[in-house]
Amino acid sequence: MTHVEDELLTQPACWTRAVSRAADHKAELPAPGERVAIVGCGTSYYMAQAAAALRGGETDAWAASEFPYDRPYDRVVALTRSGTTTEVLDLLRRLRGRTRTTAITADPDAPVGTAADAIVSLTYADERSVVQTRFATTALTLLRAHLGLHPDTAIPDARTALAEPLPQGLVECRQFTFLGRGWSVGLAHEAALKMREASLAWTEAYPAMEYRHGPISVSTAGTATWMFGEAPDGLDRQVRDTGALWIQGELDPLAELVRAQRLAVAVAAARGLDPDRPRHLTRSVILTP
Repeated sequence: MTHVEDELLTQPACWTRAVSRAADHKAELPAPGERVAIVGCGTSYYMAQAAAALRGGETDAWAASEFPYDRPYDRVVALTRSGTTTEVLDLLRRLRGRTRTTAITADPDAPVGTAADAIVSLTYADERSVVQTRFATTALTLLRAHLGLHPDTAIPDARTALAEPLPQGLVECRQFTFLGRGWSVGLAHEAALKMREASLAWTEAYPAMEYRHGPISVSTAGTATWMFGEAPDGLDRQVRDTGALWIQGELDPLAELVRAQRLAVAVAAARGLDPDRPRHLTRSVILTP
């Protein structure tokens, strides 16, 4: 079993632990009424998008490299598994003394431990793999629980996502599109990233209705379109009319992401690829002058 396979299987246990400890991190996480930015890179950026949409109000998500320093925020929350990502560390250091910062990380002893004003440690969700799975979903689960938006169905749904077989014919598809609405748009983007990283698959992601404004033109026999959450009326029929395989997610959208992680590993195996050795990628992006 690869590292990524082993780690994605532990997500229900990690989520349970995050939910049980959410109240312990109340002081470090955004308070009601605060103007908040949630930042990250790669997978963490897509989790930031989902968290920002869930929180609503004055909450923005930014790739750390694109942060607008001229915007006033009360708090910036950085998601960083390794605690060593160059763009995140640069951002936190520039904000010191100007804006309160919190880092959610798997390694509080990394440089992020001194770069941020406050640390939320998820060491139990750390990973050996390059491809992120459990740290990202556990961080988002913590933020959902902090907001009072973690449903009781999410963890049982994650167990279902790990136990049930993938839809027939899905692994054999040559192109994959993931769709979301609201907070699940970020999850759709993350699902597409997992497929690209682990299996070198041609994947795309869109807000569900934006898919109808052009991208649906690539759908045909041998492609798949996977909806995270409730689909707009009629979209399933329009996709099926192209000959594409339509997958309607029935589980909690975060559990659907777990299913997509499994798909990435399965497609990698079918193509003779090792998901623990993704092409051109490292566990942390550290830029040198």
